[in-house]
Amino acid sequence: MDVALLRQPSFSCPVRTPSSARPLLPFPSNVSRVRTRPSRRRRSCSASGGAGGSDTLVAAGSKKGHGEYRTKPGVVKREAETGDLKSWMHENGLPPCKVVLREKQSHDEKHRPIHYVAASEDLQVEDVAFSVPNSLVVTLERVLGNETIAELLTTNKLSELACLALYLMYEKKQGKKSFWHPFIRELDRQRGRGQLAVESPLLWSDSELDYLTGSPTRAEVLDRNEGVKREYNELDTVWFMAGSLFKQYPYDIPTEAFPFEIFKQAFVAVQSCVVHLQKVSLARRFALVPLGPPLLAYKSNCKAMLTAVDGSVELVVDRPYKAGEPIAVWCGPQPNSRLLLNYGFVDEDNPYDRIVVEASLNTEDPQYQDKRMVAQRNGKLAVQVFNVYVGREKEAILEMLPYLRLGYVSDPHEMQSVVSSQGPICPVSPCMERAVLDQLSDYFKHRLSLYPTTLSEDEAALSGSNLDPKKRVAVQLVLLEKKMLKACLHATMELISQLPDHTISPCPAPFAPLLK
Repeated sequence: MDVALLRQPSFSCPVRTPSSARPLLPFPSNVSRVRTRPSRRRRSCSASGGAGGSDTLVAAGSKKGHGEYRTKPGVVKREAETGDLKSWMHENGLPPCKVVLREKQSHDEKHRPIHYVAASEDLQVEDVAFSVPNSLVVTLERVLGNETIAELLTTNKLSELACLALYLMYEKKQGKKSFWHPFIRELDRQRGRGQLAVESPLLWSDSELDYLTGSPTRAEVLDRNEGVKREYNELDTVWFMAGSLFKQYPYDIPTEAFPFEIFKQAFVAVQSCVVHLQKVSLARRFALVPLGPPLLAYKSNCKAMLTAVDGSVELVVDRPYKAGEPIAVWCGPQPNSRLLLNYGFVDEDNPYDRIVVEASLNTEDPQYQDKRMVAQRNGKLAVQVFNVYVGREKEAILEMLPYLRLGYVSDPHEMQSVVSSQGPICPVSPCMERAVLDQLSDYFKHRLSLYPTTLSEDEAALSGSNLDPKKRVAVQLVLLEKKMLKACLHATMELISQLPDHTISPCPAPFAPLLK
């Protein structure tokens, strides 16, 4: 699949169009023609194969592999002639800063090298690396021209990401006439990839998604894709409600101008680089910042953040850097599954990595309502999610036990004492405790059995140097998940070994809690 940010179809329309309209890129061969539907403005458009006016850096050229394109000859020269991103920013108000743009070879030789932000001089903790004026930052306030409209749209059916993606897609149509052309060109070049990243799994093929077999992340990818599709179907709402977009592009109804696959590519690219600003209005909280991600590396153990300060967005570094070293920012307390889904990478030193265990009281239990009320009085729900953080697996097991015991007891007088007990305290009979622990151990064994490979096989695969980048990042994810599941199983078996009598059989539990 072609994952250039804003690759678009080309139209030749006999109706009058705004003077800013530009020819669009030809259809990639793996993307269907734009669907049309009746609208209040009748028009007769025919798809054209011409690529006139195209300025994308991932241009339609000779197709290689699965939807990938080599860059056309002369693109590098054209980029040199038009200047780079940082030069454009300085020309438009970026003050002197302490960073430079450098190149790093892509994982895939079919893709151009990616850029990254590096220190231009030695930096110390709390140095300001750069300060981007608001005039060079894309926010919904700028896109929609009305803060009230921005809040209405993003609290209804559309996310900020969808609105920002739509805006950049329209801007891309203007080619070099767009003020944002150098920034869009840079996003095209990055293809949603950071310094250590591949494309988000939202753009992977079905066979590539199979790399995630056994991981809950695979289902999350499919769910997110459905969510993006729902947002695409609501895009016309933005166009009709946002006067700024309607006036600038009166003949370009979104779902007629852009096929779904093109929108998804733009959505993923925006998702990979959007910055969440703090202490600003809702219409400015999601921002696209030139020199920000994906040119900056994301790290889980970094505390530097892009911050809104006095009419600009600045980066204050949290560690010293030598000249030439890449600069990193914090990606928030996100587990690796989210990092892969949003940014296409996995952080093996991520202190926020976690797996999720969902437990629920059995609704067929005659005492279900009583147990639900007891659980609520103790801060738990009828369907309770337990986060199992890396390195704290035993703590998570001890947190689950009181809730699971509640599902097993039948005496109303025992319910409150059972659910309010802490850790390894065992206020139930040994046979009931054995039943609870056996259910937990069986659950973790089942989750491990869903993966088609073992830990040792994953480690062997990662030790190789020729592993496909997408497969490598997927194997990294499932390996870390398996390690957490193994640690949970080990902690459960330890508790079983501490039972006073190992000869006792587990109590029958016709209404045991459900785990998934």
